[in-house]
Amino acid sequence: MSGHSKWSTIKHAKGIADAKRGALFTKFIKEISIAAKMGGGDPASNPRLRTAILKAKAASMPKDNIERAIKKGTGELGAANYEELVYEGYAAGGVAVLIEVLTDNKNRAAADVRNIFNKNGGNLGTTGSVSRMFERKGVIEYDAEKVTEDELMEPALDAGAEDINTEDGVVTVTTDPSSFDKVLEALQAKNYESLSASVSMVPMSYTAVDAETAKKVAKLLNKLEENDDVQNVYSTVEYPDGFDPDEA
Repeated sequence: MSGHSKWSTIKHAKGIADAKRGALFTKFIKEISIAAKMGGGDPASNPRLRTAILKAKAASMPKDNIERAIKKGTGELGAANYEELVYEGYAAGGVAVLIEVLTDNKNRAAADVRNIFNKNGGNLGTTGSVSRMFERKGVIEYDAEKVTEDELMEPALDAGAEDINTEDGVVTVTTDPSSFDKVLEALQAKNYESLSASVSMVPMSYTAVDAETAKKVAKLLNKLEENDDVQNVYSTVEYPDGFDPDEA
């Protein structure tokens, strides 16, 4: 999941540790289940489910896990009762934070998110307070050592990608949300293995912070991402060169 703006690409490129991969799979299971519950278990007629499955496959989630998640959503393996919520707020240094939640207990999720903000120098905002600072984009990331920008360029643009660029050893393909499925499928058909793929809230501008503020911001974002109810965390933070948020 994209949590640390520009850092997210680098973090993915380093490889996902087993514990983090497990947490990532848990989030995919919830996403697939709620998509199946809302629109049925056939990805051909359920665009949201189709996208959730593509994202899970891009992170190498096993087929059995995907099928179980669909059955849970359709009620074949017990009902999945998740609510979708969005929280907005600010971390230290005026960094905007947008949190997407999938929970079976709205009160618990609200209390947990508020607690994390209060204990880590942040402030929860009102609905709409920071969402205007983000735009929804499809983002697909590749290891630049395994596939080059030139190799991805033609199939990605032919399928409708908006932009392709390489930074910090990662090739990032950006799409309009409506083209995300088509572009990802076209690149998967070429057997290019992605580091991550998601329709994300991408900042329209970034907030640069100093090293001291960066520690506070990273601690808040890390705590949010560790919460079981939190599905995605997006922020406008731009960390100083050489700063590692995982060590905050």
